[in-house]
Amino acid sequence: MTTASGKRGLLITLEGGEGSGKTTQAASAAAFLESLGHKTLVTREPGGTLLGAQIRAMVLSPDNGHLDAVAELFLYEADRAQHIAGLIAPALADGTTVVCDRFYDATVVYQGMARGIGVEMVEALHNQWFSFVQPDITLLFDLPAQVGLDRALNRVQGHDPEGRFEKEALVFHEKVRQGYLNLAKKHPGRFRIIDAAQNEQAVRLAVEKALAGFLKTQQTV
Repeated sequence: MTTASGKRGLLITLEGGEGSGKTTQAASAAAFLESLGHKTLVTREPGGTLLGAQIRAMVLSPDNGHLDAVAELFLYEADRAQHIAGLIAPALADGTTVVCDRFYDATVVYQGMARGIGVEMVEALHNQWFSFVQPDITLLFDLPAQVGLDRALNRVQGHDPEGRFEKEALVFHEKVRQGYLNLAKKHPGRFRIIDAAQNEQAVRLAVEKALAGFLKTQQTV
């Protein structure tokens, strides 16, 4: 996935639990990268493509609280397959820096760990079909599960058409947080932990600092 000049685009992923502020910071991160001269594309999982938007509506709808964990896993994998083929891979090949709100790590944590399907199962699926697409850097927006859940619930009033995960018990969200921290410990070279309990401006500055440091290392490669 390289351009004619041999320069492949960067894949920057943002991860974290509910209410961690990833979506807001994705736009800010893209603006920062563009100010440095990077052609940038912002996308998300699920929902980065037309098909993905339809899948997103299914997996995040509170009306589907009965959704089987394995069915949930394969819906996310279907979203990713279309996302990579239709958007991410072509953008990277064109030299575009892709900023993705959630990616493979979310599936490892939510379905592999918190749902109990098993990390090995999720990793096997990813390695079988998508091993050629790996994040260059992952920003983990970390904060206590209760704080994030309270933020997420306060963000919407009444029925949230994408609020299925907010309805999960606190213990589920605590598993998600710990799962992410375990991944960051396992892959310290790729992960940068951002204190998402700070105010929005402080988080934005932390994101810019992390990205600037990462880009500096890329210049020496």
